[in-house]
Amino acid sequence: MEKSKKVICPDCGDVVEAVSGLDRRGFLKSAAVAAAAGALPLWAEPRVTAAPSADCAAEKLVKTLHEKLTDEQKKKVCFDWDYKDSRGLLRTHVSNNWQITNPKVDSSFYTKEQKELIFEIFKGIFNPDWHARLRKQLKDDSRGDFGHEQSIAIFGTPGSGKFQFVMTGRHMTIRADGDSGDHMALGGPIFHGHAASGFTEKVHHPNNIFWHQALEANKVYQVLDGKQQEKALVSRRPAEAAISFRGKDGKFPGIPISDLSKDQTAAVGKVLMSLLDPYRKEDKDEVQECLKKQGGLEKCSLAFYKDGDLGDDGEWDNW
Repeated sequence: MEKSKKVICPDCGDVVEAVSGLDRRGFLKSAAVAAAAGALPLWAEPRVTAAPSADCAAEKLVKTLHEKLTDEQKKKVCFDWDYKDSRGLLRTHVSNNWQITNPKVDSSFYTKEQKELIFEIFKGIFNPDWHARLRKQLKDDSRGDFGHEQSIAIFGTPGSGKFQFVMTGRHMTIRADGDSGDHMALGGPIFHGHAASGFTEKVHHPNNIFWHQALEANKVYQVLDGKQQEKALVSRRPAEAAISFRGKDGKFPGIPISDLSKDQTAAVGKVLMSLLDPYRKEDKDEVQECLKKQGGLEKCSLAFYKDGDLGDDGEWDNW
């Protein structure tokens, strides 16, 4: 057996388990990328029309799962809509490596049928083209297949108007809410990462399922002129926990997209499409409609960070 040890994550300070030889976590933080590259909350008022609904496949399965849970199971994984604990409003909490409830999906806590339903909900949240890639991420990061390190919670009562399904684990927090939250896309804060080559990612991030997104961003950097690159390049990246929504009057690092040419802005649009590609169509449509209501890409900023440049090669790993 491989020995495990406690390791302090250099990016966020969390204490995580790592097998011998894996002394650092290196991964592409899609949630952080979305916050830094978008630099704008994807909120919208009034409610957007392009959004998941209670009739979507994943949401229907959440209702079925809820109905098949016993009363004892519900005491462990089901909560009121506004339930709070030491982490605050649990429904909106997010972290890079956490369990929202104690029972793991592949444990004896769930029946075979319930486990199958949870797996189908997981698949229903994503673009089918990404299913195999996301399972690879789970295997690499959790040292096991789907359910090995994932836990779930259900807030509210599916079918009653407001509910949310949340799945958490190492480098993945995802949600399905049937558009219960009337002012947010993707159900709320999400997190994705992939430690494809151990605790420290190697140059060019081999086998990282998200690295192609960063390559699209680096293409944008290459089409910027000298002055634009100077404005877009920032010395130090923020701490992971310091990345947050700042409102329409917030100050954002890097270069405003409004300063870019039409062709350059189109290249940024490709980055956004790449970031949204893993998700189901309903979520992608909702994000775009929310962004449109906030003024579109022209209200966003894009930053590249010298800090954390693996290999010191000018291929920006953090942006």
